[in-house]
Amino acid sequence: MKTWIPPERFLPYLTWKQVDALPRDRTLLVLPTAAIEQHGHHLPLATDTLLNNLLLGHALRKVPADLPIYALAPVCYGKSNEHVGFPGTLSVGRDTFAAVLRDLARSLVAAGFRRLVFFNSHGGNHSLLDVMARDLRDEFGMRTFCLFGGGAASGLDPQEAAYGFHAGEVETSLLLHATPELVHTDRYTVNYIARLGDPGVLKPEFASATFSWLTRDIAPSGVMGDPTPSSAEKGERWCDEMSSRVAAALQEMYAFREILER
Repeated sequence: MKTWIPPERFLPYLTWKQVDALPRDRTLLVLPTAAIEQHGHHLPLATDTLLNNLLLGHALRKVPADLPIYALAPVCYGKSNEHVGFPGTLSVGRDTFAAVLRDLARSLVAAGFRRLVFFNSHGGNHSLLDVMARDLRDEFGMRTFCLFGGGAASGLDPQEAAYGFHAGEVETSLLLHATPELVHTDRYTVNYIARLGDPGVLKPEFASATFSWLTRDIAPSGVMGDPTPSSAEKGERWCDEMSSRVAAALQEMYAFREILER
């Protein structure tokens, strides 16, 4: 799969002797978590994994060269049962996902590492990652962090900003910038899970009262958002903005030990 991770920042490219020479107490390891799942008629199944790699790769190029921050190989398969029923979606259960993260963390601890970031680009993984970060902190004494994507995209229509969270304008624009050959611009469809003007307090996401949903309930094409205003120019701008925020977050996470000791 295409990668933007700098080779010198990719832990699997090192030998075990090179890894052994890393400063255990300071090295910050980043574990990408993503998904292989449907993204409408116009984007590839690997969208979340590609975008994770794109933003992390650009972010690592913006981190000072003397900071020991390394990317691990990604966990490409996530908890994607909201998209089951769309051919090509590959989902793992919550127990499997949690067990993989725990086993990887245990391997890192056995090698002497104690600082781990989950860098996630799939919404279905969010709540499980929060739980696992706390559990690994408790069980192994690891200093764990969660980093969910690169933050909000600037200049979005309010409706798209609120509910364009799957194969909409942002994801489509980023891939038009990064992998235009994988975007089928003649196959756009538009669906929203909710509207900003909808009455009541019951919402699909990020509210005090929510309802559970499956994609097929509300989006026959698999899209939740409007990709039609997408462009490579927007994608390039958003990639720069988002990767800068990721780089800033990683540097704060790297320095967090020092903050605690003040």
